Amino acid sequence: MTRSTLETAVAANHELFMQTGDRIESVLAEFGLTPATAQALWAIDPTEAPPSMKSLAARLYCNAPNLSFVMNQLTDRGLVERSADPSDRRSRVVALTEDGRRVRSAVIEATLALTPFAGLTDDELRQLVQLLGKALGRGGTGGPPQAPAAS
Repeated sequence: MTRSTLETAVAANHELFMQTGDRIESVLAEFGLTPATAQALWAIDPTEAPPSMKSLAARLYCNAPNLSFVMNQLTDRGLVERSADPSDRRSRVVALTEDGRRVRSAVIEATLALTPFAGLTDDELRQLVQLLGKALGRGGTGGPPQAPAAS
């Protein structure tokens, strides 16, 4: 692989990210979200147990103070609730409210409709998921994000 091929791939990834952000800007504004608050909502899967603040920070690749700032915004908007972790009362978990579920669903639906990836075929998307999974160290599965290794 040449340097220019890698540089082209990184530039294309960045452009896709920027285009998607630009295309969903009005949707986020409609719900009073920023890119950071929308990403945090997306990272809370309502079909799973509420994540701890620590695991959510790892999913979002951010530190605790930044996550607290984002969670405060979402809590103030009534989209999430924080509570003590039932298995470790020293830890906090984050759960979506009914309004949070609705907004999360709308943001995901709009993002999927507006992303440049929407123009790819199912076969192309499967190939892309496999390659992205491989690049992310998931063995090409494209599965859920793995928490970064503790330092």
